Amino acid sequence: ALEGYEATTAPSAARALERLQAGPVDAILSDLVMPGMDGLELLGRLREQAPGVPVILMSGQATVETAVKATRLGALDFVEKPVGLDRLLLTLRNALRLDRLERENLELRRYWQDELALIGDSAPMASLRALVERAAPSDLPILVLGENGTGKELLARAVHDLSPRRGQPFVRMNCAAIPAELVESELFGHEKGAFTGAAERRRGRFEQADGGTLFLDEIGDVPAAMQAKLLRVLQDGTLTRVGGASETKVDVRLISATHRDLEGLIAEGRLREDLYYRINTLVLKTPALRERPGDVSALVEHFVQSACRRNGWRPRRFAPQAVDVLRRQPWRGNVRELKNVVERALILCDGDPIEAESLRVALPAAGPPRPRAIPAEGPLRDLVEAYERDVIRERLRATGGHVTAAAKSLDLERSHLYKKCKALGIDMREET
Repeated sequence: ALEGYEATTAPSAARALERLQAGPVDAILSDLVMPGMDGLELLGRLREQAPGVPVILMSGQATVETAVKATRLGALDFVEKPVGLDRLLLTLRNALRLDRLERENLELRRYWQDELALIGDSAPMASLRALVERAAPSDLPILVLGENGTGKELLARAVHDLSPRRGQPFVRMNCAAIPAELVESELFGHEKGAFTGAAERRRGRFEQADGGTLFLDEIGDVPAAMQAKLLRVLQDGTLTRVGGASETKVDVRLISATHRDLEGLIAEGRLREDLYYRINTLVLKTPALRERPGDVSALVEHFVQSACRRNGWRPRRFAPQAVDVLRRQPWRGNVRELKNVVERALILCDGDPIEAESLRVALPAAGPPRPRAIPAEGPLRDLVEAYERDVIRERLRATGGHVTAAAKSLDLERSHLYKKCKALGIDMREET
């Protein structure tokens, strides 16, 4: 090994190709003039057998025309012999660095395309992806702003997966779905016997995310009494469990999200101004689907492929006229609503491709769901329960009884929706 590199030699181009069958290499350094197969022919064969591996050609009889031809055939560099060791090592380091960057860029493109619903070539999405790539490597807090259903959690996950913390935990908590009296325990944990029902010590979300990323959805719903304690953790990285006396150090990157006007909450005295400035060092905005209608076609294709692969269905597609119908929808629920409609259409609509005429059964009703059974008079609690009952039933029907999808569309935890249905007397099996 020289300078940390391990070299394998081959006496001819043909033997070099045989050597590649035994396993991959990081780079190839080849002479140009050789008996039998020369360097240019070898280069052409390598493009087929080992695409992506950087190739450096050397020659003591090179011409400008030869160097240009080698570059056009895919050689990363062309050096003249005799070549000094320092020059050779510099060329090799540059080749490996460029190869690593190209691989990282390829992985990044595949990540955006295959793993996330943050899909589309519109200007808002291109700008958002660029911001994520710049924000991910740092440890600064991020605030994600956007309407419900625009993919705020997906964005937070993308930041985590593209950051140096990618191998550590990604922990999420929806602040709006946790009862106010349990928020402190959920965030900071509790000691055994700290309160009725605390049968054992429990780590909170901050400790669970130690070394990684904590995503707090609907940060504006954190109770005022907890905001000072949250601010302290962000400032000095220490917390105290409920019922505890000792401090615990944590190393967590915080990503917060909300669809609400946080500055308005500050004006109302419901959000601490110093906490606001602590969490919004970097701000990312997820665009509403109506702001990027040109992305609907790509999103539909992605959701169709994903649903068919996940459920073992035969591949299908939407006719262009059907995609046009989807593109004209208002999409109040944004990408989440589009995904639900696409999956519902795959179940309810016959034919391949799915035509515009058959889409009606899968499309959302015009306008928000309207309560049909609100009493004309009665206590406020009864009126609110009647409205909640009607809205939940509408969402369950709209999602075909898919509890997780209905819960997401209502910004509720699945378990919270179950409890709501039980309290309101809703039989989920009937709401399909």
